Amino acid sequence: MDQPTGRSFMQVLCEKYSPENFPYRRGPGMGVHVPATPQGSPMKDRLNLPSVLVLNSCGITCAGEETEIAAFCAHVSELDLSDNKLEDWQEVSKIVSNVPQLEFLNLSSNPLNLSVLERTCAGSFSGVRKLVLNNSKASWETVHTILQELPDLEELFLCLNDYETVSCPSICCHSLKLLHITDNNLQDWTEIRKLGAMFPSLDTLVLANNHLNAIEEPDDSLARLFPNLRSISLHKSGLQTWEDIDKLNSFPKLEEVRLLGIPLLQPYTTEERRKLVIARLPSVSKLNGSVVTDDEREDSERFFIRYYVAVPQEEVPFRYHELITKYGKLEPLAEVDLRPQSSAKVEVHFNDQVEEMSIRLDQTVAELKRQLKSLVQLPPSSMLLYHFDHEAPFGPEEMKYSSRALHSFGIRDGDKIYVESKAK
Repeated sequence: MDQPTGRSFMQVLCEKYSPENFPYRRGPGMGVHVPATPQGSPMKDRLNLPSVLVLNSCGITCAGEETEIAAFCAHVSELDLSDNKLEDWQEVSKIVSNVPQLEFLNLSSNPLNLSVLERTCAGSFSGVRKLVLNNSKASWETVHTILQELPDLEELFLCLNDYETVSCPSICCHSLKLLHITDNNLQDWTEIRKLGAMFPSLDTLVLANNHLNAIEEPDDSLARLFPNLRSISLHKSGLQTWEDIDKLNSFPKLEEVRLLGIPLLQPYTTEERRKLVIARLPSVSKLNGSVVTDDEREDSERFFIRYYVAVPQEEVPFRYHELITKYGKLEPLAEVDLRPQSSAKVEVHFNDQVEEMSIRLDQTVAELKRQLKSLVQLPPSSMLLYHFDHEAPFGPEEMKYSSRALHSFGIRDGDKIYVESKAK
């Protein structure tokens, strides 16, 4: 059933957190707080409000009575207003300006692109540290206004906003540590480099699903662009050359990389992908969410040397020569088939007869006797079988148990099977 339209923030708040829908509960992590302010609404005593308010998909279009918001929300630190119908930044400002402790605000999937955010209005967001504007289609002008008025902003989410370019403001934002800008249309590196100029203190950059086609930047310039970058996600980007992967070494503090689903790695096996990337990124300690241990790194670097040992010198990557200096030149590993042998060629001895034949090792002693019935002209119940391994020190071993599998005797090519008659 569709949510009703035209509802206010206060109306939804009162409905959701009434004692009937949100009863007061005691216990660790479950307490709620109702501020004691004399000018509050008469409904104050009937609401149990936690410090984290989740009011997503409630059809909210406006703020409602500001004095009541101030009375109820003085202690609120996180507010989720995603997937509502807020289209006027003024209404958002009325809500946020009356939540003085607010640090996290989620405005995703609200049509806020339908109005202009004025600086005076954006000033009410000044205490917010984490802001989510996914699928809000917020313009870069709106983002710039927010950045000017949020001096302590640390995390910004701008996913699904159809950005094809990045617009730089006149001043940069030194407080931002994390930027999620996934699922946009940023394909050219010239746009990504603007993010480095805009956010010089960036620690984490999530660029997944942007189809970035190459990292076109000199190594020394990359180090200046992202001097503090510790983590980058390039999932499902369009990177197609190993040179792009090598470029990541230019970020002086990079420790974590996500690189799944890029065209460059598609022709390789899962093992090859991980080992070749680890070997090329000596400073990375976590790849695709998994920690790179010291043993895995050494194994990957040795794998890298062997992978390129037969490649013409002009095609060998520079990293190969670095690793040769570290480990020396390694020969390819011998291929060893560790699968159990499925059959063996043996000599069958009966009286004075000797017959060479191939036997299946997955069959039982009883099944082998049936196979030998026509050869030795004895019924299986009258046969005694002995296995002789010429390397065994104790002579032939009687094959007593009818249900025992032949491979358990360690039968190999060249071994002998002796058949005797019980009546003998």
